[in-house]
Amino acid sequence: MRPYVHDLFRRMRDPDPVRRDAAFDAVLFERADALPDLYAAYVFFADDALLRFFAVQLMGFAGSKEAVDTLIVALNDPDPAVRAEACRSLEDLRARSAIRALRARLDDLDPEVRRAAAEAMEVLAK
Repeated sequence: MRPYVHDLFRRMRDPDPVRRDAAFDAVLFERADALPDLYAAYVFFADDALLRFFAVQLMGFAGSKEAVDTLIVALNDPDPAVRAEACRSLEDLRARSAIRALRARLDDLDPEVRRAAAEAMEVLAK
């Protein structure tokens, strides 16, 4: 992960919401160019569910199908908010190849994950 992206992710934990949003927007601005950094952030911040959530969300916003494999891995994240966001990101990317993995989330213990998976599958089935 590039050092400045690492710093931006750290700033996404800033108590000041303006600085937090500015850091998120700085990564968002790069979108697809930041994908390698987003993959690295998802792994590097293994002990920080919020930063993994942001990495997964930004992968969906990137608009690149290259993120699909990592998002499928994120469907098994230990944090339910990250799993639900992975469902939404796969939906945003129109990742039909993820339908089987999304189907498995229909049995998730968390109701928000089940709902996000069902909504994603509904959109992808069209």
